[in-house]
Amino acid sequence: MGANPGLDKFSAPGVLGVNPAPAGGAIAAADAGSATPDAQQTDADIEALDLADTAKKAAYELKKQHPAVSFTSGRRNKSEQASAMASNVVLNRNWIADTYASSTASQKCQKWVDDNKDKKTVAEISAGLLLVLNGLTDAQLAALSKHLSGEAFDVQPVTDDADAIKTTIKGLTGLSKFLEKEGGLTRWHAQF
Repeated sequence: MGANPGLDKFSAPGVLGVNPAPAGGAIAAADAGSATPDAQQTDADIEALDLADTAKKAAYELKKQHPAVSFTSGRRNKSEQASAMASNVVLNRNWIADTYASSTASQKCQKWVDDNKDKKTVAEISAGLLLVLNGLTDAQLAALSKHLSGEAFDVQPVTDDADAIKTTIKGLTGLSKFLEKEGGLTRWHAQF
């Protein structure tokens, strides 16, 4: 699974900082013992999400039932997480508090945004949030976002076949949460 096979997701320093492989699009032969439901084929776009096993199996099941589904995010490193949050904070300064469960990490991130009203661009906010994330423990980061451990993916919201896709997502094995909106913004987020 990803760049650090065999490591527990929180056991070694820097595991949360792993970058996923670049997205492809071609279907390639799978390794024997792959975590994919169909060991005969892998989907490069899903593999590039660098998901934990349960989320990866769910992504394959979703894609099998809805081939047109487009994944927009999987595992994120701290820099990618800061950037993702910043892109939403520029639209809604209270987005972190509105979106994430209250935790040490979410409170510290929101406090940074509140204390830095002069920071308005995605780049400025992302840099500040990354400083906050770098000061947190792996356990605190895990409480912030399942994207950091590869236990979440986002799907591009669509209007065609939307109800059927959402029904399939809600029925995926291991799903613990499905959000259609985050902080008032339309985002389809599945976590495991």
